[in-house]
Amino acid sequence: MEDARQSSSVDSLTSLITAGEYGQVIESLEELETATPKTRKRTLRTLRSLADEQAGVFDGVVPALTPFLTDAERSVRLTTARLLVTLAESNPNAVVTVVGPVAARLADEAEFYYVRARAAEVLGYVALEYPDKVSSPEVLADLRVGLSFDKSEVKEKLAKAIEYVAVGNPERLRHHVSRLTEHLDDENELVRYHLTTALVAVGSEHPERLSGVTAALAERLGDENAHVRGRAAEALGVLAREGVYEESSPAATLEAPDCDDDSFVDDRVQFALDALRESEMLESDCDEFGTIESVRSTTSEAVDAISSPESDEECPHCGVALPESGPPMCPHCGAPR
Repeated sequence: MEDARQSSSVDSLTSLITAGEYGQVIESLEELETATPKTRKRTLRTLRSLADEQAGVFDGVVPALTPFLTDAERSVRLTTARLLVTLAESNPNAVVTVVGPVAARLADEAEFYYVRARAAEVLGYVALEYPDKVSSPEVLADLRVGLSFDKSEVKEKLAKAIEYVAVGNPERLRHHVSRLTEHLDDENELVRYHLTTALVAVGSEHPERLSGVTAALAERLGDENAHVRGRAAEALGVLAREGVYEESSPAATLEAPDCDDDSFVDDRVQFALDALRESEMLESDCDEFGTIESVRSTTSEAVDAISSPESDEECPHCGVALPESGPPMCPHCGAPR
């Protein structure tokens, strides 16, 4: 009987949201704050499912969700953060108003690390469309400093947010280049990828900022991950294209593409070689590489390729594929493996 009442209440809430009855939605969410932890979590999960399908109906609703970011139950906080990730990815306009509370979760060192990771991810998606809202000195410091000591899962999302800040507005990170390169050798390949990509974005607008980090970029040309190698070559190509690289630029490190290599690498190495040779007619289209637009259009596919698990293991709760070595919780639904 209790489950039936809860189900009816959740259905009513989703109907109110889709109908745009925001006054009643806010009242319902305020009532939800005093419900049982199970009900709170269940309702938020249902809202996330709705957000997956209709993120646009949440405009005006998101501020009423922020109390759940500081809920006493860790699982409720994590579910809320994941809901905001879903919304921010599809409808950042709905989430930009709660950047402050989300940033506070990231800054709280006592917070569960998965909540902090998701908070960073939310900020990253917002930064793509509203970079000025996510680029205060305090937020940038939290994103960058965490690269030195956070758990790998958090660093991955921090680096992703940094990349998105750079893509949203390269100007904001032009003074952080040398510090970001300190983490290009991180053990997590997604951290390396996101940071190298951030440097490409910054270099596309401020190539002179990369002139002092050519050695670090050249080292990534030997990275075990093809997409990191490709972005490193692209960054060096940006330098060469603008003619700001130094005499010590690692031109010799760039080798002609091998037809057996990954095309993501081949194309970017060729772009860099053409630029270094100062060809009158580049074999690669200059607009295809080393621009904000080219990064935007290729980064999601690159991340998907890097993230593709090498095992057939699936989460028993939601069915998402899981890597052989990964976190103890499913990255999709948060359930224990």
